[in-house]
Amino acid sequence: MENPIAKLVPQYFGEYPKNFLQLLNNISLGPDQNKKDVETLLWQAYEFGNRLHDGQKRLSGKPYFSHCIAVANTLAKWNMDTTTIIAGLLHDTLEDTDATRDDLMNKFGDELASLVNGLTKLKEIQYSSRKEKQAGNFMKMLLSVAQDLRVIIIKFADRLHNMETINYMPQIKKHRIAIETRDIYIPLAHRMGMSAVKSQLEDLVFNVLNPTGYKEIKTKIKSSKKQRLKFINEVIKPIEIELNNYAILPKMYGRAKSYSSIYGKMISRNKTFNEIYDLSALRIIVDKPEQCYLALGLVHNIYMPVQDRFKDFIATPKTNGYQSIHTTIIGPGGQMLEIQIRTKEMEETAEIGVAAHWVYKNSKSSDIDKNVKWLRELLEILKNESTNPKEFMELLKIDLYNEEIFAFTPLGDLIQLPSGSTPVDFAFQVHTQVGMQCMGAKINHLVVPLNTKIKNGDVVEIIISKKQKPSIGWQKFVVTSKARNEINRFIRKEHDKASIKLGEELLIKTMRRMKLADAIKEFQDGYNKFGYADKKSMLNAIGSGILTVREMFAKLRPKDQELLPNEDNTLKTKIYNFNRGEVVLDGIENLLVNFGKCCKPIPGDDVIGFVTRGRGVTVHQSSCKSLPLLSHESDRLVPVHWNVKASEKFNVGLKVIGLDYKGWLKDVSECISKENINISSVDIAVKDSIAEAHLIVQVKNNRILNRLMRKITKLKNIDYVEREGR
Repeated sequence: MENPIAKLVPQYFGEYPKNFLQLLNNISLGPDQNKKDVETLLWQAYEFGNRLHDGQKRLSGKPYFSHCIAVANTLAKWNMDTTTIIAGLLHDTLEDTDATRDDLMNKFGDELASLVNGLTKLKEIQYSSRKEKQAGNFMKMLLSVAQDLRVIIIKFADRLHNMETINYMPQIKKHRIAIETRDIYIPLAHRMGMSAVKSQLEDLVFNVLNPTGYKEIKTKIKSSKKQRLKFINEVIKPIEIELNNYAILPKMYGRAKSYSSIYGKMISRNKTFNEIYDLSALRIIVDKPEQCYLALGLVHNIYMPVQDRFKDFIATPKTNGYQSIHTTIIGPGGQMLEIQIRTKEMEETAEIGVAAHWVYKNSKSSDIDKNVKWLRELLEILKNESTNPKEFMELLKIDLYNEEIFAFTPLGDLIQLPSGSTPVDFAFQVHTQVGMQCMGAKINHLVVPLNTKIKNGDVVEIIISKKQKPSIGWQKFVVTSKARNEINRFIRKEHDKASIKLGEELLIKTMRRMKLADAIKEFQDGYNKFGYADKKSMLNAIGSGILTVREMFAKLRPKDQELLPNEDNTLKTKIYNFNRGEVVLDGIENLLVNFGKCCKPIPGDDVIGFVTRGRGVTVHQSSCKSLPLLSHESDRLVPVHWNVKASEKFNVGLKVIGLDYKGWLKDVSECISKENINISSVDIAVKDSIAEAHLIVQVKNNRILNRLMRKITKLKNIDYVEREGR
């Protein structure tokens, strides 16, 4: 007969639920832990979570708490500490029940409450789009990692079970969650060295996004299983005999590649299933690192190695902590097989990454593990940047699967970089200040351009100068997130500085022109009325064209608006990016600008600036036909003059018309060439014996251009030459 009291108080009568006992048995106890104490604490958490989630159901119809138990079981199998397992058990209590952080803190302590809070999605903030909400949640999750790396490990266990039970969800939601898993969780699992998690998630995503391809690969893998096992066993036998002769007792087994990776190889290599040779790999697990190298030598004695398929990740571990020796051999029947040789500890690290060498087992230190240096850099970027969701998602889109290369400093220090990295990436990896002051580089003692791609084993020397600053052009070839973000931050800071100066100048000059100089302070201090945190933010907005002085008058002094020129909002002029250079705005130097394509100004032309909304200053010729339209917004016109380097060249369009004859274009191009001027493009058409050519030439200023136009006009049968876009 059942004892109802035993079920109510199982800690005294021993009748625990089966799923609780299974979880308890999966837990690995630390050296200073007592099993009874762990059992009592775990039951408190189980009973607490079960009561709070009581009545809640998953889409499958199962009790919601079954999901929490599955997450905790996964963490237990990864040998996580008891606090992490309990956090997995209670990970949804703050989000999906009435429990508060104080409730968790009072019952289980501050450490567990912080962990669960780090896992809770952002509820209070209203987002304008789903993508913004998603970005906000990931930003919170990763910033929580700054305090505790266990947050992300629990998140992996949670996502793994959600993907395993995804079939009960509506199709649209399934697709969205699969895409999110593919773009965020799989790359993160890869970078954290959790290859088992990565492979499982890849196959689960593959099944959702391409069910036909998944079923096809699964069927073919099953049908070829016997043949593959037979081949692997043939390879294993002689290796095992040879290793036993040296008193090495290895664990050897064949491991099939994930379905998604096989399918990806078929697509990328344009091959059929039968043409993919590396469907599986052989793993040799030994006791000590030195045995790995002995095993490698014995394998190469037995089988012919493929020369360019050898990698030693024991001597040079990957940034995620992965260590192993990889070699590909030609086995029986000429068939190739990849062999991975590693120790038991390396095997555990390869499968579950950071969870394998968990720092919390013997220490309460909150330092992030040394093997996830990339994550520290990501967190630094997040902490130093304004938390813009769009920028954050762009950051996470960086390809995290790039093969790693190893380069050396002149002193022999090893620097790990993604494939395709350049000396600028190398410089920022050495130190942020080295990257900021990088002006040149040598690879293997030879001076090279900064966009040169570094190869494995290269010795890279960075040439620095305190006067050097990052260039906007570097963004085109850098590949590391650290380099890209440091460059972006510098450019944004410089742009903001220039915009603040420009905004202040615009405000002060407008007020003086209206004889309201005494009201300048009133306008500068009115930033909060326009939704800005401080004066600089408001001036930045004015300089960027986001806020106009006219709009400020409308709010602060509506009666004085009549002093401003009339503005016709219906007239708009489309302005195109044409070229970039430097102009001076009444003493403000280094102002990044756009040049109007309508008139294509070049040095020497009389120019005027127009503050374009959201894009800074667009420079036009004073005689530009667009200016009558722009003058309706005269409070946005600013005086500018040129400040360019003597070597800088500008593209200018020329229209040349004359009587056609044999060699007409040759005479025109030779005339231009004699002036040491480059032709970027030519478009010529002849109609009724009249030739019309449209050329784009590169000149330094309008003096050189005018001289060229005079020379062309003097040619035989040339009617006239005019500058286009005026």
